[in-house]
Amino acid sequence: MSRSLCALVAVLLLVSCSGGSKNPPRNLDDACSIAGERPEYIKAFKQTERKWGVPVHVQMSTIYYESRYRADARTPHQFVLGVIPVGRQSSAYGYSQALDGTWDQYRKETGRRGAKRDRIKDASDFIGWYMNKTRERNGIALGDARNQYLAYHEGHTGYARGSHNGKSWLLRTADDVAARANMYQRQLSSCRRYRG
Repeated sequence: MSRSLCALVAVLLLVSCSGGSKNPPRNLDDACSIAGERPEYIKAFKQTERKWGVPVHVQMSTIYYESRYRADARTPHQFVLGVIPVGRQSSAYGYSQALDGTWDQYRKETGRRGAKRDRIKDASDFIGWYMNKTRERNGIALGDARNQYLAYHEGHTGYARGSHNGKSWLLRTADDVAARANMYQRQLSSCRRYRG
């Protein structure tokens, strides 16, 4: 085998084993660590904040609770009789866990036909778009991580009906989303990588 072919095979093996940026950042409890490890994430979040007005820390916390920063996150499989797989719980996919229909609506309304749910820039833009619709339809401030998350999870109509009020687990999660958003905001305020 020629040296150049051996070198190409070695590079391909290294790339395939590394997992690239599809793997989540190592320390999801430290916004500065995320910023240092994945500057492209922070760039996308800042771009979304400029475009849609959704604060970076709200986006970050939403993505944490939706996918734990896994680009290929999906809902679990459902099983009949405990063993026969019959599909997934929903079509939610990617960083933002956007459903097929909502993602298609986003792409159509924004003209971003090539947007992908497993690309952080597109997932961040989707969250900005969706949370703006929430502000318009439900009157929730863009910086209100708790209620934005409830409307994100339940949908605009579900939130308006109060469907979240009967789900104590979801209310606890929304409180956690708000707490993590506050934590990320504090961390980012003293993070050189973020301000730089």
